[in-house]
Amino acid sequence: MVITGIDVSKEKLDIGWLRDVTSGKKKSKVFKNTANGHQQTVDWILTNTKATADEVVVVVEPTGIYHEALIYALHASGIKVFLVNPAKAKKYAESINLLHKTDKKDAIMLAYYGHAQCHALTFWQPEAPEIRELKVMTRRLDALEKDLQREKNRQEATEFSLTSQRVSQSLKDMISTLEAEIKRLQDDIDDQINKHPVLKRNRELLESIKGIGPVMSRELVYLFASKTFNNAKQVAAYMGLIPKIKESGSLKGRTTLSKVGNARIRAKLYMAAVCASTHNPDIKAQKIRLLKAGKVKMQALGAAMRKLIQICFGVIKHQTEYQPQVT
Repeated sequence: MVITGIDVSKEKLDIGWLRDVTSGKKKSKVFKNTANGHQQTVDWILTNTKATADEVVVVVEPTGIYHEALIYALHASGIKVFLVNPAKAKKYAESINLLHKTDKKDAIMLAYYGHAQCHALTFWQPEAPEIRELKVMTRRLDALEKDLQREKNRQEATEFSLTSQRVSQSLKDMISTLEAEIKRLQDDIDDQINKHPVLKRNRELLESIKGIGPVMSRELVYLFASKTFNNAKQVAAYMGLIPKIKESGSLKGRTTLSKVGNARIRAKLYMAAVCASTHNPDIKAQKIRLLKAGKVKMQALGAAMRKLIQICFGVIKHQTEYQPQVT
């Protein structure tokens, strides 16, 4: 097995191939992060390593959206792709005393990391076409919702400052345009879900849970279709809902949420948990129990978020509608 690391940036790809792990011999190359550069990357790796595509593993650290076209090109050529968790890659770099951070050194570090983890590599697989379409539409919806919120914030600010009628009208027009486009995009996402029986069924299951409405179910249908979770704890960890204890010396530790993972979905889950704390019998019972035990409201709400996402995982895994445990 030949392992190569690629550090991805917006403009370029830094390739690091370990010719010999023991002696530390290595070879590097840089290509542009373009369709042509992706093909050059594949050709360079296969030519220099003298390996067949199925013998090559490329270790890539996800970089926003800039790595996506590359890994699809690598996969299409037959090369295996391993997406490394950025946090784990950083800790590994620290463990091998990588003091100087450059793109070239990062690529070599990723190759070393691949060798260190070669016994436990899980190779990336591309999403089904309908899931990819759902992903790009969801991203676009998120961007429009952020734009709408910014315009509403600006509109609110005009109430406390002197502004022209022209500016006020511009804000109203922009908000109206954004709201209309958001509604169209939401309808298109709903149509995309309804066209595929598995996605449609999963949404129905999610909406059987008190507290999960159209907004949250739209997000979670994509999440559970695009990610593989073995158990409910993994979902909670991905969402940043695992308790984290902070303590130092004689100072008593306090528990907070880890808040790693997808902040956007977590923010929407927060609102769903607020609703579920009133209307979902299981979440409501848990909230009452925790408050009686001395927990503050935010701790109870964090626990509600965690329990709610675990319930969501359960209905998807078992393909059964939600049945409250508390009546």
